[in-house]
Parts: sequence; C-alpha cells; structure tokens
Amino acid sequence: MNQSKQKVLITGGGSGIGLSLAQKFMEHGNTVIVTGRNLAKLEKVKTDFPQIHIYQSDVTKEEDVKSLVDQIQTEFGGIDVLVNNAGIMLLLDTANENNDLQKQFEEIEINYHAPIRMLYYFLPQLKKSKSATLINVSSGLAYVPFAQAPVYSGTKAAVHLWTQAIRPQLKPHNIKVVELLPPVVDTKLSKDADLKDDNLKPMPPEKLAELFWKDYTNGKEEITPGLSKQLKLMSRLAPKFIFKQLNKPAIPNK
Repeated sequence: MNQSKQKVLITGGGSGIGLSLAQKFMEHGNTVIVTGRNLAKLEKVKTDFPQIHIYQSDVTKEEDVKSLVDQIQTEFGGIDVLVNNAGIMLLLDTANENNDLQKQFEEIEINYHAPIRMLYYFLPQLKKSKSATLINVSSGLAYVPFAQAPVYSGTKAAVHLWTQAIRPQLKPHNIKVVELLPPVVDTKLSKDADLKDDNLKPMPPEKLAELFWKDYTNGKEEITPGLSKQLKLMSRLAPKFIFKQLNKPAIPNK
C-alpha cells in the first residue's frame, strides 16, 4: 500500500487527533489538507506548519462540503485519502428532563451523518485515485458504550458498523477502508467532556498517531490502540463485566 505522495484530506484537522495524523502523513511525504469550522485555529496550524493546506469548512453543512469538493478538485485534482475525523463528545444524564435536545442531534450530525456526507461527495474523486483510502475515526467505545456519553457511544458504534458494511462494497472500486478506534485521547474533546474516570486515562495524540501509522503501514484495516484493544477483546469474552467496569459511575459529575 502506498503511503507517500498522496493527497490527504482530514476533517477536524485543526487540533488533537486530526492534527497529529496530519503531521504523520506530512512526515512521510504526503500533501495534507485539513478542514475545520474555526478559522483562527486553522490559521495557527498554517503558521506552525506552512506546508499544510487549510480550508474552513463545516462537515454538517452540505453547501460547505460541496464547495470543498470543487475547491480541492480545482487546486489539487482530487484526493487519494479521506480521513473522517471531526467529532464531538457530550456527557449527559438522559434522565435529566432539562437536557438540550438540539445538542444531542448536533452530536449525531457531526459524528455520524458527516462521515456519510463526506464519502458521498468525495466518492468520485476517490474512485479516480490509483491508491484510494477511506479512514474513519470512530472510538474504542464502539465496542463497549460509556454510559456518561450515551449519544457519543451510539454514534461511534454506528460508524463502526457502517465502516464494516461499506468495506466490501468499496473494495471492487479499489478503495481501501480503514477504521481507527482510539481510546480516550488527551485532546480538547476529552478535556471539554471533563472525564474523571480512572478507566479512561487519556493517551497523548502524538502516541496515537505513532501507533496508527505502524498498523496503517502494515495494512491493518481495524486499528485499536491502547485500551481500545482490551475493550474489543472483553466485549466478546465478558461483555457484562467490562460494561460494569467501564461505567462506575454511569452518571456524569456535572
């Protein structure tokens, strides 16, 4: 599998996992394009890494995605690798009647609908590539749900199953499908969620990128760094036990 001289598009690439993956792809001679909603964050990335290409784009807005497709086709002639990384995680107690319903729908839109939208619109470009790859970033929580983040867990499980289902469909078109299922990573997402669970110790994003690259270059299709590998195994061997261990307590502190 070719891992250099490719045009790589990463959503949510302005920080955290997305930026660490962008750096790893750039280290190996790839052209990297990152998108995000926050222009100031993207401009800082451009300052720190002048060789990176930035586009302000919202994965939840169809007009933004269509415009991005046209811009990339014009400037780069298409992409070879699409990394669906953008996502948010909200902690909530479902029994609380004052929960913001729209925020829960937004979480579904970003985490699940957006990857489907991105693939739909970039599919023609991927089909034209001689070494196309789709990389979906889901979560180790796709194997064992985290009760404090019920919508997040549900969306990541959905991405996991969607990824498995489309893999044999895209194979005849020479599009390789890879899934990265990170553990909790030390990013703004995990900090904003205010996680204080001893079972979910954050992994540095740089370490995640290193582990990803090792498995990616070895042709692995389902990449499970750190705790995610344990969650995958235990979800099969002792699902009730691992669910109980992961979900003490089940209700967020705030």
